[in-house]
Amino acid sequence: MKTHTLLILLAASIVAASCARAEPPAAPPTQLPGRMHEPVAESIRIRVGHADTAKGGDHDFTGRDQRVLQAAVDLAATFDTGSARPIVEIGPGRFEMRDSLHLRSGVEVRGVPGQTILAPRRAVTSKLALDGDYGEEQITLASPEGFAVGDGVLIEADDVKYFHGTVARIIGRSGNTFMLDQPLRADCMVKRNARASTVFPVVSGCDVERASVAGLVIEGGGADGLPIDGCRGAGIYLLRAHGTTISKCEIRNFPGDGVSYQQCNDVSLLDTVASGNAGHGFHPGSGSQRTVMARCRAENNRVDGMFICWRVKQGTFEDNLFIGNVRNGISIGHKDTDNLLEGNTVRSNGQEGILFRDELPGMAANRNRLLGNTIENNGTAAAGPVAGIRIRGETSGNEIRGNTVRDTRTGADRRQTIGVTVEAKAGDNRVDGNTITADEPIRDERNREKQP
Repeated sequence: MKTHTLLILLAASIVAASCARAEPPAAPPTQLPGRMHEPVAESIRIRVGHADTAKGGDHDFTGRDQRVLQAAVDLAATFDTGSARPIVEIGPGRFEMRDSLHLRSGVEVRGVPGQTILAPRRAVTSKLALDGDYGEEQITLASPEGFAVGDGVLIEADDVKYFHGTVARIIGRSGNTFMLDQPLRADCMVKRNARASTVFPVVSGCDVERASVAGLVIEGGGADGLPIDGCRGAGIYLLRAHGTTISKCEIRNFPGDGVSYQQCNDVSLLDTVASGNAGHGFHPGSGSQRTVMARCRAENNRVDGMFICWRVKQGTFEDNLFIGNVRNGISIGHKDTDNLLEGNTVRSNGQEGILFRDELPGMAANRNRLLGNTIENNGTAAAGPVAGIRIRGETSGNEIRGNTVRDTRTGADRRQTIGVTVEAKAGDNRVDGNTITADEPIRDERNREKQP
């Protein structure tokens, strides 16, 4: 009997045994609720890889696609003690992804940095032949070629996007009708160009806690890839995945955001690179609190280096590099408050270095601190003159201190001609102690109409 078969049977017996036990009413704080044993220092390690890279039979699972990776992660989850993480070690090589690698609570997934590559196959798309109704758990396709049981899919329509789109797995088929493991989140009407595509987050963590992923390369399809919005997907995507850590990963050429996490508290994002992606490099959003992001790099992404979306609060973003992104280096806006951005380098982006977006009172990016950042050489010929930092909307209470804002280019290449622009509707923000080299260090547009 194969080793992985024995492990699967072992996992099933563990689950059955845990269900049969009587659970105590309380547990030590270092344990998951209901666990009876003492804290432990070591849990299981499960090794996964290609058959031709195994040495002496040291792989517990062998294969080349997401099925073998998912089997290892699902098995590891049954060993979560709450005090020691079960670990899945993925060896070097390329793994074809026809669905996400779904993270599990408490499980640490480790690749070999720069060598463990997860790559989705080329995506296909089809219009729906019948309306997909809210709550329905199946879709009927006009062109089913290329869709198969086990595939991850995105279902949306012209008026159904963002969080309302559905990301699911195909779990069954009858002719042109495909059964899903998730109900549709909205009515997807044929008259509104309802469609399904085999696109999905390459790594996905939804409704999990204390998951961890490290050392993976996520390689997208580049310009030819079918897009997925950052609210429902990314190279690495988290939704309500509290306490998750992403470290030493690289996400490149994905047809969407590099990393997106939504409604997540206490995410750690460390030493990770997002480059050449079709969306934002990094996209924290939707009420995510207490992010720690350090030593990451967003480079040459086709929108913003980092788009701090809605209600991102009490985060720390330090020692990161945002370089060569098509739009802004960093964009911050809707109810994004009480964050610290310190020691970052924001260089050679297409538009503003750091943009405070246009928001109404009570909904602006207030009480943030920008300390000791270097903001230089932003703006392109297409963008025209830009500011290193632009404060739009009714934004107030921010501290912008100790930053270096400059453009070292000469002649027509010099586009970051304003150090800091404070637009007309902005409130009181502390802007002092900065080193600014620009044609106009501070442009304060407030009350200009009253000036002679």
